[in-house]
Order: sequence, then structure tokens, then C-alpha cells
Amino acid sequence: MFTNRCLLPLLFLIGFGYAQESYIADVKIQGAKKTKVAFLKRILEARPGQQLDSVILDRDITRLKRLPSVAHAYYQIFSSDDGRHNVFYNLTENFTLIPFANLFSSANDDFAFRIGLQEFNALGRNITAGGFYQFDIFSSYGLNIRAPYLFGNRFGLSFSYNNFTTQEPVFFADATADYRYNNEGFEVLGLYELNFKNRVELGASLFVEDYEYLSGATDPSVPQELKVDKHLIKLIYNFDGISYDYHYLSGFRSALNFQYVGTTNRVLPAFLIGFNDFAYFQRVGARGNWASRLRLGLASNVDTPFAPFTVDNNLNIRGVGNTIDRGTGAIVLNTEYRHTLVDKDWFVLQGNVFIDGGSWRNPGGDFSDFGDDQNIRVYPGAGLRFMHKRIFNAIFRIDYGYGITKDADRGLVFGIGQYF
Repeated sequence: MFTNRCLLPLLFLIGFGYAQESYIADVKIQGAKKTKVAFLKRILEARPGQQLDSVILDRDITRLKRLPSVAHAYYQIFSSDDGRHNVFYNLTENFTLIPFANLFSSANDDFAFRIGLQEFNALGRNITAGGFYQFDIFSSYGLNIRAPYLFGNRFGLSFSYNNFTTQEPVFFADATADYRYNNEGFEVLGLYELNFKNRVELGASLFVEDYEYLSGATDPSVPQELKVDKHLIKLIYNFDGISYDYHYLSGFRSALNFQYVGTTNRVLPAFLIGFNDFAYFQRVGARGNWASRLRLGLASNVDTPFAPFTVDNNLNIRGVGNTIDRGTGAIVLNTEYRHTLVDKDWFVLQGNVFIDGGSWRNPGGDFSDFGDDQNIRVYPGAGLRFMHKRIFNAIFRIDYGYGITKDADRGLVFGIGQYF
């Protein structure tokens, strides 16, 4: 039988054990110069008074590395004898006011480019604000603001205005026509972070599409001038399980984009469109990175020359040309091996070899179109990446793709940032 005298040592040991539990006394952030410390603390999980948990600290580091303003981050723990710990998050900030340029051409296409300027850390709160000018036979421009943590650590807003004007090929029967295409409108999205890896975006846009015939074949059923008011409802779901170490990535990412497009004109009927990008990254040795992206997409199978999925240099197949075909479904696989050739304190030179391949469903066609050799395109190629490790997304890329399938083209594609 236990006596009170026997219970005293036991109670002392229990109390001593509780006293030795590890608690966070304070969270400090070092290296934040432009980024607001209060903003960073608001989005971190670790809080004073919490039990010390390395899983939470690791998640915080990954969250910090995802921010445009942070090039690199790590934590340190300084402990006292009473089980209380000070956690220090150490940051290396990016330069975030970035000009950008995308240049694209092919053997038979006109030269086109997009230039712009973006601030990825406006007000020190990782708000993205910027604009662009594009010349692709005609001039286009746009403005955007994206504030993912505008209201607390989970909810934000995004706003954009675009006025696109391009020369678009329109495909019908066995002929092609060129149209001047203009799309002017604005979009508002609500942004919500479900948890560490999952985010959703929901919103709408109002826009006007204007088609004007320029040259080529004509068809009595295809108007030469068309102006249509449209509205769009959009849902985006993102899963991000990527681990970041400067320019090296590892893990899996998925992005689902689902849209309903309403219209006031029967020539361009309302339709649904959805596509999902699956991306997987794997480290290979000390300097290699294998990267792959699979896009699966379907839209309402309307027999229209203005189908929503396009085959294009900048979107899916490097070297194929600027908007050379359209479809109501798409299967595209991009895979490449990236190898770091030079890695200095601030500069990285990376080489890559790639294969881009895909196929499309013809407007009004069926799923067998994906196996039609007229729709399959395969483009291997190689490229270079010039990177600055202290400037966000400062990756200048140049790729050369060479088609090996029927009636293939070839060409150079320039841009800012990795292709995917």
C-alpha cells in the first residue's frame, strides 16, 4: 500500500517532467529588411507559449521559402535550462522589383515579345503589383494586383485588367483564315488558404471578345466580324508539396483550373473548360533536377473555329510556333533534365535537355483525335538558364525546339522564369 510519503517522490517526478517540457519563449526574425516583420509573424505557425515542435518549424521554413521576398531561410533554437526556447528565423531576402521580357519566334512566324515590370513585395507584405506590354503583330497591355494575405493569414484578393490584341489563326474545313482578335476585360478572385499545402481561388470576370477578319479563306457560316460580351466564373484549386532549395525543387504540385464561360451570342456559345497541371520534380545527384509536367484538359466539344485550347510556343510545345492549331481537348507532357553548370554566390548557369509532346481533340471531334498523327506533336530540344540567386524569379531562359513529327517546325523560345 502506498503512503503519502511514497507519493511525494512520484509527484515530484511528474511535476519535474512537466517543468522540463519544451516551450517557445519567443519567435524572432532576422534578415528581414524590406519585408515587414509583423506580416511574417502573422503567417507563421510557431507562436510564443506553444510547445516546441520541429514539424511546425520545418513547415514555417517551407512557407517562408515560397514567399517571393525570400530567397532562402533556416531556423535556429537557443535554449535555456528551464525548457524554454527562443526560435530565430533567419532570412535571405530577394530583390523583388523585377522587369521581365518574353521573346518568341519560329522559323516561319513573326517575332513577338512581352515586356513588363512587377513588384512582388509591395508594402513589405508580399503583394504582387505590375503591368505588361506585348507586341504580337498588334499591341496589348495589362495590369494586375495580387494580395494573398490581405485579410489575415489565410484570405486575400486578386484583381487584373487586360486588353489583348493578337492575330489569331481560325481553322475550319481544310482552310485557315487570320483574324484580328481583341479581348478586353477585368477579373476579381478571392484567395483562400485551406491549410499548408492547399489553396483555392474563386471569382469572376467580365470581358468583350472582338474578332475582325484580316485574310485567308472565308466560309458563309463563319462571320468576318464578331463582337460578343462574355462573363466567366472561375475555380482554381492548388496543391503544393514542393520543397525549395534555391533553384532546386523536389516534390509534387497540382493545379486545377475550372471555368464556365457565358455569352450573349450563339456563334460563340457558352461552354465549360477544365484542365489540370500535374508537376513532379526530383533531385538528381548534387547538381541535377528532373522536372515533368502533365496537362490534361477538356472543354465543351463545340464545333467552332474559335476552340479554347491552342498549340503555342509559350504555352506548351517549345519550337512549334505561335498559335498554330486549336482544339477542345489537350494532353501535353513536358519533361526535362536540368543540370547546374556553374553555381556561384549569386549566379547560376543551368543547361537543360527536354522533350515536349502533346495532342489535341478537334472541335466537334471525338477522343480518337488524340491518336491522329495530324494532331500529335513531339519536339525535343535543349536550352540554357541564366539565374540570379538574390532576385526573385530572375531566370532568363532560352530554348530551341526541333519537331520530329509530321509537318513539324522548329524555333527559339525566350522568356523569364522556368518554362514550368
